[in-house]
Amino acid sequence: MEIIKTQVGIIGAGPAGLVLAHWLKKHGIASVIIELRSRPYVEGRVRAGLLEQNTVDIIKELGLSNRLEKEGIEHDGVYLSFDEERIHIPFSELTDGRKITIYGQQEVVKDLTDAWLEQGEQLYFEAGAKEIVDFDTDTPKIHFEKGGKSGVIACDFVAACDGFHGIGRKTMPKDSYKSYDITYPFSWLGILANVAPSTDELIYAYHENGFALHSLRSETVSRLYLQVANNENLDDWPDDRIWEELSTRLATKGWELKSGPIFDKNITPMRSHMIDNLRSGNLFLAGDAGHIVPPTGGKGLNLAVADVKHLVDGFVDYYKNNSTKQLDNYTEEALKRIWRAQDFSNFMTTLFHKQDTHGSYTYRLQKAKVDYIKMSKAYKTTIAENYVGMPFKSFE
Repeated sequence: MEIIKTQVGIIGAGPAGLVLAHWLKKHGIASVIIELRSRPYVEGRVRAGLLEQNTVDIIKELGLSNRLEKEGIEHDGVYLSFDEERIHIPFSELTDGRKITIYGQQEVVKDLTDAWLEQGEQLYFEAGAKEIVDFDTDTPKIHFEKGGKSGVIACDFVAACDGFHGIGRKTMPKDSYKSYDITYPFSWLGILANVAPSTDELIYAYHENGFALHSLRSETVSRLYLQVANNENLDDWPDDRIWEELSTRLATKGWELKSGPIFDKNITPMRSHMIDNLRSGNLFLAGDAGHIVPPTGGKGLNLAVADVKHLVDGFVDYYKNNSTKQLDNYTEEALKRIWRAQDFSNFMTTLFHKQDTHGSYTYRLQKAKVDYIKMSKAYKTTIAENYVGMPFKSFE
């Protein structure tokens, strides 16, 4: 059995695990990453594409933003549409110059993976973590299998960045946390299409037929979503029907949606999940291992990177100052932003999705909120600062 010794053992080569590894290296702290899936699978997963200002700043600080700066598309605002009438929320004007950047999660993963391996660091793909042991001691270990052979990572700390279904969350003692869950009564049908975006900013739209979102991935690829029932079947949604429904729900006077070949199509359930403790002994959870938000607010990847920021602060404090103070405060600090993101994601989800019959009491409340957004700079500012991501100092 191969034994690999390091300071921080990282499970998961998604954005959280990779950013953590690079950031630790910058501070002279060694780590090893294992990832259950293959490299092509991990780099090909279509996930989030919205990077908050904080996330972009961190990737730049790590010296890993070369392609991001060339290919990422900065957005200075967002359109909110309700019954075919649009409002523009100008981010920079309302948040002292903060913005978002559109750059696919899979591209972030490619950039960080390339850089990590080019530096000769250890990342093992198709290496499944089987057990985390002794995490309540100073010598935790990760038992894994790769290619039919067993291995062990012997480390000081375990960082589980392995998602909702990963072994990290499953290893946490059940009596060490409280779980919170919401399953929304609708899903998203998402598409990627080879067609130039029909908008210069993202469009969130409420329509009596249901919610729609016009996002993008590049100057030639559009990303769009439709609200559908939870039991919806993709086979019932041929391309022509999708484009027709998108055109209807996103419509506004003087604007037309461009259509094109759809090359990816999926249905995603809408849910929120989190636990209120991200640590047990020397096992720490980050990203989806500890919390999931609906994609409406674009917070998933960005929350994962924010978790990593607090973890790095704790590990640096431990190795440089021989102090556990910041590690002891990890959950408390991370939860401040997690709850803020849960609230904002719920706000955006309930505001723009059809939840009851058109014209109902619930609809009237949604419309009242949108009418207030139109007239209130303060309300627009609240949306803008949450959307672009509040600075870390805001939570101190």
